[in-house]
Amino acid sequence: MRLASTLLAALVAAPAAPAADGEPKVRRDLAYAEPKAERRTLDVYAPAAAGAGRPVVVWVHGGGWRRGSKADVGAKPRAFTDRGCVFVAVNHRFVPDVTVAEMTGDVAKAVRWVHDHAGEFGGDPDAVFVMGHSSGAHLAALVCTDGRYLKAEGLTLGAVKGCVPVDVSAYDVPKLLADGTGSVPAATYKAVFGEAADGQREVSPAAHVAKGKGVPPFLILHVADRPDTKAQSHAFADKLTAAGVPAKVVAAEGKTHGSIGSDLGKPDDPPTRAVFEFLDGVRKK
Repeated sequence: MRLASTLLAALVAAPAAPAADGEPKVRRDLAYAEPKAERRTLDVYAPAAAGAGRPVVVWVHGGGWRRGSKADVGAKPRAFTDRGCVFVAVNHRFVPDVTVAEMTGDVAKAVRWVHDHAGEFGGDPDAVFVMGHSSGAHLAALVCTDGRYLKAEGLTLGAVKGCVPVDVSAYDVPKLLADGTGSVPAATYKAVFGEAADGQREVSPAAHVAKGKGVPPFLILHVADRPDTKAQSHAFADKLTAAGVPAKVVAAEGKTHGSIGSDLGKPDDPPTRAVFEFLDGVRKK
């Protein structure tokens, strides 16, 4: 009930229009792990107006597990802070310097940091949502299904209230490679996830879905006419639903893999509306 009332106040009562007193308050390049390194830092965007108990959105950038930056956020920070949320953009390390599991561990460390420091920015540590685009969507989904990553940081899956992965086809990597990888060469995925099916499965979010684990609700967004992400999104959602986890798939019409991520947060963007409806829905439960 306390979470419901917090989200109700922060997401519904907060105006959708830009805050009257300006841009979000920004703190950049905060280290979430020691020793401090650029790839293990995050940026925090807080609403301009003073407040407390706000939901916190943790955003993981895309880039094929090899590149990308927390600076590539477009309209997202303003869109979320105008809704009364704290927005946190996270960097992580890349392959081949680290493994996918180590990258996911970085995301878990960032969630732990947010849990510990949310109150400093007006956020509620009990109302954290994890989202990401492309490879960031895979990392977000994995940290929210395989509880070992958060457990290593002293948290449970229950520390996350909802997950929004945006257009990725790597929920079940062995199945993706068996079915066909669409426009992405299979060798690209094998270079990231390895050649062995067991290793691929270990870092596949779908492999870790099970009843009673505390996996949070999911909103899964994908480009409407991209066959690989469509098939993987629906199969993943079906597995979540079968395990008793609320899951919804939204197909984004007229989008590309790039634009579904870059447009998120823009006014009148349908996937953006779906995200805020998802937040409202979690709030009501």
